[in-house]
Amino acid sequence: MDSSFDNLDAAGFLQIWHHFDVDDNGYIEGKELDDFFRYMFTKLGMKKGEISDAEVSRLRDRFMSAYDTTADGRLQIQELATMMLPEDENFLLLFRRETPLDNSVEFMRIWRTYDTDSSGYISAIELKGFLHDLFLQHRKSISAEKLEDYTDTMMKMFDKNRDGRLDLNDLARILSLEENFLLNFKMDACSQEDRKRDFEKIFAHYDVSKTGELEGPEVDGFVKDMMELVKPNISGTDLDKFRKALMGHCDINGDGKIQRNELALCLGLKLS
Repeated sequence: MDSSFDNLDAAGFLQIWHHFDVDDNGYIEGKELDDFFRYMFTKLGMKKGEISDAEVSRLRDRFMSAYDTTADGRLQIQELATMMLPEDENFLLLFRRETPLDNSVEFMRIWRTYDTDSSGYISAIELKGFLHDLFLQHRKSISAEKLEDYTDTMMKMFDKNRDGRLDLNDLARILSLEENFLLNFKMDACSQEDRKRDFEKIFAHYDVSKTGELEGPEVDGFVKDMMELVKPNISGTDLDKFRKALMGHCDINGDGKIQRNELALCLGLKLS
């Protein structure tokens, strides 16, 4: 990182992020990327008129190869923070994982833990608890004042509709949850054998505990991904309603879990 950014704090970083994420989709991409790297050149002391497209392209390629950890040709907020923020100010590093969060089951486990009042949203107080635990998990100390600052910054970064709380999609962006697993499958126009094969893959993905039945966050993860196939932006309350309906339809023996054969019947599939 260039020394020009040594004094940058989380609030200043947030201003830069909002300036270049013009369409507010959670990424800097396309023309936004070129504009950002032109800005980088001005921080290095060059005037706008002196910056050629070729130089912008070279700088972009150099930095993207180093910081675009997902290799998708665009910058997520965590990737940009790694590029620009001093390490002692980059609390977003806490969200960087050795392996990406690729299963909605673990995501929903986190959601249920911190939606402490079961409201279907994460409030600022609940987010502060989440951040506090995250610092403990990384064996980092943090003052009460700094925790307040980081909570406020996180809400400003990710509370897209500015209602003072985070919904499922906001938290998914914070935790860099990978693409919906169910998008890998065609839900119609396939043979019975294809449907059986896909069903086994799908059930195995959500049966994280490998017990042959879905329960707790495993059901939640499946419900979340199912709903998002038809409704991209769902709230925690939406999920709870659909979960209740699914359990009423599929939990045939009433044990609060969904067995493999119960889900197959629920989806109109004969396994034998």
